[in-house]
Formats: sequence, C-alpha cells, structure tokens
Amino acid sequence: MFDSFPSNSSERLDRPRYHADLGRFYSSGIGFLNKLERGQHFQERGFPSWEAFADGDWERALSLAEERREEYAQELRKASRLGVAHRRLRVVEFPITPYVQWELFVLRVRVTLGDDIRILDAHDISNIERARPVPEVVILGDVVMYEVVYDEDGNAAGANRYTDRSLIRETNAGFDTLYQRGEGFHDFFDREIVTLTPPHASGASTGLRGSR
Repeated sequence: MFDSFPSNSSERLDRPRYHADLGRFYSSGIGFLNKLERGQHFQERGFPSWEAFADGDWERALSLAEERREEYAQELRKASRLGVAHRRLRVVEFPITPYVQWELFVLRVRVTLGDDIRILDAHDISNIERARPVPEVVILGDVVMYEVVYDEDGNAAGANRYTDRSLIRETNAGFDTLYQRGEGFHDFFDREIVTLTPPHASGASTGLRGSR
C-alpha cells in the first residue's frame, strides 16, 4: 500500500501556487476529494483558536473553535454545487498529542455541518508503516494529488504535486482501504477526547514547537 509513492516524480509548489493550483483543479469536475492527515504536531499561525491553544489558554481556544463555522459551511455548500464529495481520514497516535486534542474540537465543527471525517488509530497501520509513515495527501479525483509539506518550524509551506494517474489511483485505493478501517468521528471523540484533561500551557507549547 502506497508502495509507488516514494519513487514517483513530483513538482514542488510554494504555498500560494499550491492553493491556486488546487482551486483550479477543484472546480474542474473532479468528483471527489480525499484527504489523509498523518502528522501529530501542526502549526496554525493566524488561526485565533490555535494561537490561544499555543498560549495555553484552553478555555479560550475552545470558545474560538467555532469561529470558522460559516467559512466551513460555505466550503461544503460549494462542494455540493460542484458535485465534489469530501472524505477526510485523520490518523491519531496514542497518547493523543495536545495539538490533535485541540484539532479534533475544530474538526467537530466541520462534522456537525456534514463533513465526512473518520479517525484511524495509528496502531492499526503499524504493519504498513515499517519503512515510512503513510503520506499526508490531498487527492482531487483521479487527476492530481498534493503531498503537503512543512518548514522546519511546522508551518505549511506548499506541496509536492503529482499527476501520474497510476500513482493517484494506487493512492486512492490505499486511502479507501484505510478509510473503511476508520471509526466514526463522534464515536471516537466521545470516547477518547471528551474525557481528556485540558493540556497544560507548557505541554501545549512543547508539543508544537518545531514539530510541523
């Protein structure tokens, strides 16, 4: 699964070019979008909820988690107009990192709006991650695929773009297999996230700095 990924050629796009390229293909009749998230420590600078979380203000971070509700709703309405089905699979390691704990509260907003998100325990894919982690990708139909890349401080820095149809089909097949193994978002959230104690301010900062 994902065996061809490391050896395939790609084009590096900086962040503005990546967003523009994705937007162009997104509106071209792709049919579906699959997103696989693997990293456990991300930076979200400029997102007030994340900034509050990184500063150790957990209560404020949660109160701000719904700040993008209308933006997310608009995304899903656009997807519906264009006939683009969204699926996201979030791989989660245990113990759950402070970042993922925070992120799942934000993702819960998307789920309540109808976004299709499932959770997969990283332990369940240990057999296919012996050589490398599964790729963190955004796949637009069978047309184009982006491997999201980050700078040394963990900030999104663009993507590697792949257009080889056989590689994209193989990666979509791998995604489908893992997605079927995933657990419903609310089931996971209610069992694993609601019961967690808020991360300490120092723990939040340590878990994020330089990780993604």
